[in-house]
Amino acid sequence: MSLNASFAPAPAGALHVPDLESIEPGLDLVAEIQRLRSARKAVILAHYYQEPEIQDLADFVGDSLQLSQQAAKTDAEVIAFCGVHFMAETAKILSPSKKVVIPDMDAGCSLADRCPTDQFAEWLKQYPDHEVVSYINCSAGVKALSTVICTSSNAVRVVNSIAPEKQIVFAPDRHLGKWVMKQTGRDMVLWPGFCIVHEQFTAKRIAALKAKHPEAKLIAHPECDATVSQMADFVGSTAALLNFVAKDAATSFIVATEAGILHQMRQRRPGAELIPAPADSGCNCSLCPYMKLNNLEKLYLALRDLQPEIRLDEDTRLRALLPVERMLALG
Repeated sequence: MSLNASFAPAPAGALHVPDLESIEPGLDLVAEIQRLRSARKAVILAHYYQEPEIQDLADFVGDSLQLSQQAAKTDAEVIAFCGVHFMAETAKILSPSKKVVIPDMDAGCSLADRCPTDQFAEWLKQYPDHEVVSYINCSAGVKALSTVICTSSNAVRVVNSIAPEKQIVFAPDRHLGKWVMKQTGRDMVLWPGFCIVHEQFTAKRIAALKAKHPEAKLIAHPECDATVSQMADFVGSTAALLNFVAKDAATSFIVATEAGILHQMRQRRPGAELIPAPADSGCNCSLCPYMKLNNLEKLYLALRDLQPEIRLDEDTRLRALLPVERMLALG
C-alpha cells in the first residue's frame, strides 16, 4: 500500500456533474444567487481560498471550522459551502438538520484524500494505545476514527491537553505535525500526508525572493515544510496570517500559503505590498486546483437545484462529532 500517491483521488461518491449548459445565456448570476439565497433560506460560506467574486458574495468568509460554526448558529435551512469536500462534511456534522450543498463535488483536498478511511483504519492497528489527533482537514470517516480533532490554530493546545504519558498519532499532515512537535516537545507518530499547495514552497526559492525584498516579512502556514517555517517571521493559521498582516507595522509581506487569502489581506491592508510565495514549479503563486473548481455558475446551480448535496450516515456523523466536540470543549 502506498501512502504517498502523487495525486489524490476525487471524494468517494463524486457523481454529480454540474449542468452548465442549462444556464441561460446572459443570466445575471450575482442577482440570481442573491434571489435564490433568499428563496432557499440559504447561507453562503466561502473559504479564504475561494475566488474573489465568491468571497464578495458570501455571508461569511473564513476558515473551515469557523464557517461551519457560524452556519450552525443561523436559522438557515440550506448551507452552500464554497470550499472543499471535507469542509462541507464538517458543516453537515455540526448542522445535521440543514441541507448542505457544495458547488462542485469534485472539489476534494489533496491532504484529506490522501488519507482514505479504510487505509487509515488499517494503519492505526499498529498503534492501539495511541491517542489519535486528526487535523480538521480530513474526511468525516477519519474524524470518526479520531480521539480529538484540531485546527492549525489550536493544534498545539490540543496536543498539550493530552496527558504526557499518552502516545500520540497525528494525521494527516506531516508538516503541521512536525511543527506541533517542535512547539510542544512531544514525540508523535505522523501519517505521511501533505497539501500539494504548501508542499511546493521551498526554502531555496523563498530565500531568493527575500533577497529581492529584504524589507518584507515572511509569513507562513504551518502546513509548509519545516525549512520554510524556520525562515518565517510568523507562522500561523490562515486567519492568523490575515490578522498578522492587518495589525503588523510592516508594509511588505511574503505570503507562504494559498494565494486566495490575498484578496482579504488587500481589503484589510490596501496599502501593503503582498507578495505570494513562489511555487517550486516556477509559477508566481500557488493556487489550490480543488478550491478553484467552484465558480459563480456552479454556485448558482447548487442553489437552484440543491445539488450536489453532502450526505452522511448518522452513525458516522455522530462518531465524527464526538472528537470535534472534544476539541471545542478545550476552548
